[in-house]
Amino acid sequence: MPVKKVIIYLVIILLIVEIIFAFPFFKNLEYKAQDMLFRMRGKLPVSDKIVIIGIDDATFSALNETWPFPRDYHSKLIENLNKAGAKQIIFDIEFTEKTLPESDLRLAETANRYQNVIFAGKVLTSQRPGEPSQIIPPISPITEYNLPWGIVNMEADPDGFIRKYTLFENFDQTNLYSIGIASLANLRVYQNNWAEHIKVNSKALHLTDKSIPLADKNKAIINFRGPAKTYPAFSYANILDDSTFFMPGYQGAELDEFYEIRDSGVLKDKIVLVGATIDELHDKFPTPYGGEWTSGVEIQANFLDMVLTGNYLQKLNPWLFLLIEVVLLIGLWYLFKVLKPQFSALALLGLLIILFIINLLLFNKAGIICPIAQTIILLILIYVASILNHYWVTMKEKRFIRNAFQQYLAPELVNQLLANPKSLKFGGSLQEITVLFSDIRNFTTYSEKHSPQETVNILHEYLTEMVKIIINNHGILDKFVGDEIMALYGTPVPLPNHSFDACKTALQMRECLSRLQEKWQNEGIEPFEIGIGINTGMAVVGNLGSEQIFDYTAIGDTINLGARLEGLNKEYNTFNHIIISEFTYEKVKNLVNANYIEEVKVKGKNIAVKIYELVSLK
Repeated sequence: MPVKKVIIYLVIILLIVEIIFAFPFFKNLEYKAQDMLFRMRGKLPVSDKIVIIGIDDATFSALNETWPFPRDYHSKLIENLNKAGAKQIIFDIEFTEKTLPESDLRLAETANRYQNVIFAGKVLTSQRPGEPSQIIPPISPITEYNLPWGIVNMEADPDGFIRKYTLFENFDQTNLYSIGIASLANLRVYQNNWAEHIKVNSKALHLTDKSIPLADKNKAIINFRGPAKTYPAFSYANILDDSTFFMPGYQGAELDEFYEIRDSGVLKDKIVLVGATIDELHDKFPTPYGGEWTSGVEIQANFLDMVLTGNYLQKLNPWLFLLIEVVLLIGLWYLFKVLKPQFSALALLGLLIILFIINLLLFNKAGIICPIAQTIILLILIYVASILNHYWVTMKEKRFIRNAFQQYLAPELVNQLLANPKSLKFGGSLQEITVLFSDIRNFTTYSEKHSPQETVNILHEYLTEMVKIIINNHGILDKFVGDEIMALYGTPVPLPNHSFDACKTALQMRECLSRLQEKWQNEGIEPFEIGIGINTGMAVVGNLGSEQIFDYTAIGDTINLGARLEGLNKEYNTFNHIIISEFTYEKVKNLVNANYIEEVKVKGKNIAVKIYELVSLK
């Protein structure tokens, strides 16, 4: 196939893949395929710097409260966490609605006193075109103290799974950063102007000594360390439970659990994330690890852990992936072209396994996510395209063979040829064959004595019958040379005894001619006589024509001798006017009756050849 056509086919396949993966179904298929990488990798060690304080079932049972809790509880939580040595406290809880003024103020004052608290707000994106988005900041006492806060917007992929972390939202040409970014920016130094030190370009978000690679303009792919409940967590109630705080749910028991936690040092110098882990507060999401949904606060923990360890995930460069696709397509196209379909399928399966292993290694060792489903479908499409092309080429080849041979080859031989088209070696090959030449005696004189129409009609009738006999005996009509017939046996499909088939043909041609002669005499038409020569030997056989004209024929001394033997019938008064060479006789001597004539030298041959007169079949 021309290179230009191959390129067109490959471009079409690439376009098809790009188009179908623009649809949600195939996007989700790609997401699910990439999720397997997380599950096959398994859990990663988590940072010992991160702890979660969960608002869980035990918290609601101990406090005997409904949500939202009084702000004084959160103030108390900040105090106790700082007593336990927490380095930073991040609230994955939105304090965006006012409650009791004194409680709201106390919360802000407590956070301002310790200078290590990050609060949460959010951006309400517009649902209708033309409507502006809205910023929902924390309550005014918090913003008046200019305490750091970040947004908690979390955008799921089309299938509802959380795989990326929103680093910022652009609002009125200003970036509003997430609580994770606010945490990192204030981790070493708690500062009011922290957002001014963050730089964003097309590839990464830069803050302090961290560079977070971007995906989808404002997000980062989260390198989840494991499924839900991977990080150490304490109950919100446990931190509040000291000697100064009454727990209604404990029914008068004084457990004072906070002191044991404080004295154990498990919170010392830790980043503490506070958030809901109870199902009823609907802050849980599916993640690549599957299974139980992961709480929003633990997703925040996964993001912080990823940045602190520098263990990022990035998508493979799309231009590099395109180059890989092109190389794969070209290589597989030519590989599948030379392999049989069943071997192509095995090669495809093996390649898919190898590519998945490479993807898993790149994911585990380099944090690179390569398209998986897209690659699989791409390779399947090139396999299907190669199969269709193979089928189309085969059908074209078979149509060519059928058209080329059905007029002068037996149907069963045509079918054998279609089953094994490689037997038609372009340019010819050396084969043992038998050639039969038949010629009308004195046909020039005959045609001069009859009108052209009479000559054409009788020749047509004669040749039609002779060709039927040739085809019925598994011969191939090579050509007509005026009134001369040249037939080949044993090609293009091998025959058990092509010499015998040629001899049968010659005898049947004589019988047929006798019937035709009787018929012509009855019709008042002058009959004619024929001579036949048969020879067996090696000859160059194949498509010996030009690029414009297909000509399946044979050449060589074997063919020349066959033609000379036919001419010898004029010199010998043979019974059937059929002369065969010694080479043919050796193949059929046990099957036919033949009389030895003599040893002759024919034109073009230096060595004498024994010739025989073919009489009948035994």
